[in-house]
Amino acid sequence: MDKQLVLILCTGNSCRSQMAEGILRESAADLVEVHSAGSNPSGHVHPMAVQVMKEIGIDISTHRSKHMNEFLNRTVKTVITVCGNADQACPMFPGR
Repeated sequence: MDKQLVLILCTGNSCRSQMAEGILRESAADLVEVHSAGSNPSGHVHPMAVQVMKEIGIDISTHRSKHMNEFLNRTVKTVITVCGNADQACPMFPGR
């Protein structure tokens, strides 16, 4: 059975959404497929986010900043926004 996709959205996809992706993957990867993206991606994952996650034993050093449009052709079961700007930019994800 395919895992349902959970998409975590933020504006820059450099910090909060990356951290949330790492935490949710760590705790629920056997249940759901988890990705994060941004409405205006920064193009990088903030080094401090990588460091903080490393301190709690989660490696996000290979994550990359992605645009939410990369997921338009995917069936997204759940969208979680971690900032108000992303919520306003994407009040409804296509197909859901």
